Amino acid sequence: MEALIPILTQIVAGAVGGNAASGALKQVAISVVARTIVGAIGGIGGGMLLSMFGGEAAMTGLVADGIGGLIGGGILSTIVGAVAAKAR
Repeated sequence: MEALIPILTQIVAGAVGGNAASGALKQVAISVVARTIVGAIGGIGGGMLLSMFGGEAAMTGLVADGIGGLIGGGILSTIVGAVAAKAR
């Protein structure tokens, strides 16, 4: 069960970050459901990358997972929104 808490934190933070970034950039090329899913995927990737590069040394594990999830979800959602807008 303890192994799932960081992953769930990354998923939730990524979904929030993805929706916030897409909302701030007024991207209408992808739906809210797609933004949430892409953000969650980006959150997992961002949290793992931050953990790999020593993000947990400076902060506690759960905070690092949350910050990595927010950043990763926002970045991936922005990229997918830009690609979807260009495809239209």
